Amino acid sequence: MQTAKPMGTASDAHFAEQRRAAYGYINEAFAEGRHDGIDGDCLAHAALFAAFVELVATYGEDAVSKFAERLPERIRSGEYSVRLKN
Repeated sequence: MQTAKPMGTASDAHFAEQRRAAYGYINEAFAEGRHDGIDGDCLAHAALFAAFVELVATYGEDAVSKFAERLPERIRSGEYSVRLKN
């Protein structure tokens, strides 16, 4: 499974811009859900479920399983720890 960019896409800069835009949409959805009283952990679980459904539909179970096997290492290394500057 490719983790950086989908097959057949344009330049890395284009893909990076699409990822930033997608992340913005997800953040907006989380903010709207929280505004409506949905707990952040419920939103996160639903987002993960939706993401894995999309990845499996695109790449298949085996490729996504291999990707998921590396998640503990990536989480522990801080890859998903975002520190926002004020």
